[in-house]
Amino acid sequence: MDIFGVLNMGSKALMVQQKGIYVTGNNIANVNTPGYSRQRLNMSSDVPLNTGIGPVGSGVTANEIERVYQRFLGVQINNETQSLGQREAHKDALERVEVVFNESGGYGLNHVMSEFWNAWQDLTNNPSGPVERTVLVAKSEMLAATFSKSYEDLQKIQRDIDSSIEVSVEEINRLSENMVDLNQKIIQTELGGHTANDYRDQRDLVLKELSELIDIGSFEDANGGVTVSVGSGQVLVEGTRSYKLSTQPDVSGLQDVTWVDSSGNTVTITNDISKGKLKGWLDARDLDIDRHLNNLDTLAHDLMEAVNTVHASGYGLDGSTLNNFFTGAATAAGIEVNPLIANDTNLIAAANGPDKPGDSSNAIAIANLQEAPMMNGNTTTFGAYYDSMVSDAGFAVQQATSYYDHQSQMVLQVENYRESISGVSIDEETVNLIKYQNAYQAAAKLINTADEMMETILSMI
Repeated sequence: MDIFGVLNMGSKALMVQQKGIYVTGNNIANVNTPGYSRQRLNMSSDVPLNTGIGPVGSGVTANEIERVYQRFLGVQINNETQSLGQREAHKDALERVEVVFNESGGYGLNHVMSEFWNAWQDLTNNPSGPVERTVLVAKSEMLAATFSKSYEDLQKIQRDIDSSIEVSVEEINRLSENMVDLNQKIIQTELGGHTANDYRDQRDLVLKELSELIDIGSFEDANGGVTVSVGSGQVLVEGTRSYKLSTQPDVSGLQDVTWVDSSGNTVTITNDISKGKLKGWLDARDLDIDRHLNNLDTLAHDLMEAVNTVHASGYGLDGSTLNNFFTGAATAAGIEVNPLIANDTNLIAAANGPDKPGDSSNAIAIANLQEAPMMNGNTTTFGAYYDSMVSDAGFAVQQATSYYDHQSQMVLQVENYRESISGVSIDEETVNLIKYQNAYQAAAKLINTADEMMETILSMI
């Protein structure tokens, strides 16, 4: 070991400590960068030199810039994010459904049904009154229109969900292309023996964004590329190649999610999606809203059948009989007041026999249907049946909100744990900065000392 060895040792120490300061500065600069994992410089003593007195150290060397990261936590965050995306999308959709059944404004279906029955009750007090008959037709038309409006509102939510699904599928395809680009950059970088820390952070962030939209499975190959699959194992990203998702309408006109392979073959994966926002939207669209639509149809059908059965057995002021009060399809969207009755209120069958203009027996029978158990196998009234629909919608939102709040806490807990391991601490980085700065100054002093030693020797010549 000579003076030149000391100079070389000091020079290497300067470079290594400078790298440490650079890594620390990069950490500080990215303290608020989403998905960033702090980095640290791994150092070790350099290869010792063999001398007459034995091996002598030759200084320090920088081995690598390590990314402080636990892969298991990344997988866990993605899994929890998938569930959070599902809960959030489901909750948001159900909150819109709840608005359809909102009775607080006084214009809901329950209120309109009550006015319909009240109009029949008023008719019983004056069965031949033109005002009462006109009001009954108006209230009945309002009932039919409210049925149709509620049904259309639910269908609109379904169409809006379809639009969200289409936009999300496009976003998934965009993220897949980003994943391919990052895979390629990581593979190229690490083929040179370096670690692509920043690219890996970006890729993990893309994986998290993907998992928020759809349930994914992923694994990393020996080259550093990640393969991502969806559904029942359909490959979305494979190294530097990506496949696409698409949508196409099913028999009911609602959008199915499909996977398209490299040959252009299409596979429907709607039923294989188990998490993510897509799952939340699909559940709301195909289960919750579909159930409410069916219940509305059942209510409209049974009410229409019950009223028509009694009304057809009665007689109008003109002696006519066998007239249905409601016509059209026996559905929420199809029910309407008989146009003949709407144009001629004398056809309203309030009496139970011909030539009985003052008789209200049939009108009383129809008014009594309000409290008759006509639904659910003759165990529930029309009003109680609709109240159960309103309660169902409210409870579903309450339950979905509870699930969402719980899942939010789960994600927050896991992300906080990740931050405790991979996050940047300003205090810790400040300490590291001072440590590297002092080491840099000491290395500079070592070089200065060696230089003075060299000058001393040269002055002796």
